[in-house]
Amino acid sequence: MYLPPQFKGDRAQAVILIKEHPFASLISVDDSGLPYVTHLPLQLEQEAQAGPEPAQLVLLGHVAKANAHWRHLQARPQAVVTFLGPHAYLSPRVYPDLARVPSWNYLAVHCTVHASLIEAAAAKDRLLHRLIAEHEPPYAGQWRGLGEEFTSKMLAGIVGFELRVTDLQCKLKINQHRPESFAAMRSLYAVGTENERALAAWMDRLGMDSLPQPSKEN
Repeated sequence: MYLPPQFKGDRAQAVILIKEHPFASLISVDDSGLPYVTHLPLQLEQEAQAGPEPAQLVLLGHVAKANAHWRHLQARPQAVVTFLGPHAYLSPRVYPDLARVPSWNYLAVHCTVHASLIEAAAAKDRLLHRLIAEHEPPYAGQWRGLGEEFTSKMLAGIVGFELRVTDLQCKLKINQHRPESFAAMRSLYAVGTENERALAAWMDRLGMDSLPQPSKEN
């Protein structure tokens, strides 16, 4: 990902983005050498490590067994996962002068991952319970009540996986290098679409609420 230093986010910001926007693009290489992309929700978990090492980031998910993607992961475990956060058009009218052009603001995370398949029925059932606990805990009872014959059929129709994050890039492009636009952009986004309001909230997180104050000289 093209990542100018002024737009580089950190790991903590990446974790927030992944949790708030878990619908991802999983990208592998198919047997012909072309990208193979599946759009799917992924659940982020952080596994504690010994010593001062940061927690290992792991993405959990599954695909239909009819989807060839799991076979590509089996053959070539290294893949890329992307997450797209809020994004919106940026009008040049946020600037105090006219010699400007339109742009697009967006937040994104790219993860390089190493995949391990989850194929045993019991392991897939445990995976589903972890996902259910994240999205709709009361559904766990309904899932159990569907009967073994039905749940076994459903489990046979999917392949689960763990994607261990080996590298991560986080891009927060909100015009940070143009402080003269902060106030007008914040005002514009604050009353805009859902995506625009989310970008305004990220401006607040990043301390982009106003122009820097000039230093006072003695």
